[in-house]
Parts: sequence; structure tokens; C-alpha cells
Amino acid sequence: METTRSLTSQLLIAMPGMQDPNFSTTVTLICEHNDDGALGIVINRPLDMNLSGLLVQLELESPDGALEAQPVLAGGPVGTERGFVLHNSDVDYDNSLQVSDDIRLTVSRDIIDAMARGEGPDKSLVALGYAGWESGQLESEILANSWINVPATATLVFDTPFENRWTEAAGSLGIDLSRIGPDAGHA
Repeated sequence: METTRSLTSQLLIAMPGMQDPNFSTTVTLICEHNDDGALGIVINRPLDMNLSGLLVQLELESPDGALEAQPVLAGGPVGTERGFVLHNSDVDYDNSLQVSDDIRLTVSRDIIDAMARGEGPDKSLVALGYAGWESGQLESEILANSWINVPATATLVFDTPFENRWTEAAGSLGIDLSRIGPDAGHA
């Protein structure tokens, strides 16, 4: 049974008072949300690693220097040894999950192989790790004012510079995060 109000394809924007250092000032794309919980990928935390380092670990070579220079993201604190690829949805891969009409999440190696050959998706983000919530946990965090959410767009996910994603995601709701204090409350 699906959750009445799924947050799949929403961007979670950490509120200024977020105490968890794993999520302070983050934007997380919710890729799946149902009665069992939620899975998301943080889209604004580049690691000190680029895709060339990952390709070397996988014993792959790429003729595309721009691809090799692409940063790898810290997708979340869970399963940091696992790779996830967010990409535009013009190609299907072995283990792809449709997040929205124009965003997919793939966890199979075939997409990395295709990217190395120059046959991958037009737009992609590679992340190590993910963010996960147990049943009801994310909803409780939203009620506690830890997060606000906004519908994801391919532009925010793939084209907005990493350092601007937090403020621009909130700005799409007309919210200036610099004007919000760290303490949450209910009126």
C-alpha cells in the first residue's frame, strides 16, 4: 500500500536549524517514498573525488575528459561503498528507478560502463551512499520543521551549481534561507 502523500521526486531542503552534520545545508532528491520508508540522494555535496578516480577503481577508461572531471557526490551517510547514478531518462539501464518524468536513479554498473564508452545519458550525477528513512521517520522530521520540500526539476538537479542548490531550491518557494533562524517552532 502506497503512502497517501508520497514525496517521491521532491527535493528536501534542510532547514537552517538542521543539527545533523550529514544533512546541514543539503538538498536531497527523494527517489522512492512509500509505507516502508524513503530513499534519497544528496545532490549538493561533492566529495574530494572526481569520476576519473571511480573509473580507475572500476578498471575503466574514458576518452571524455569532461566526464572524468565530473565530481562524485556524497549521496548520504548510508551505504557509502555503493554507487548511485541520477540521470536524465532518455535511456533505460538494468536497475533503473523512475523518479520523475525526466529523472531516473540507476544502481547497476552498466550505466557506468556506458558512460565510460561515451554512450551514457546526456546528464548525470554519480553519488556514493544514500539517505534512508524508516517508515514514518521522514514524515516526523518534516513535522519537526527539519525539512521543507519542493518538486524536483531537472534544472535544479543537473544544471544548478552545487554551491547554489540549497538557496535556489528554497528560493523556488520564495524562501530566503538567510532570513530564517535556526530555531523551529509551530504557530
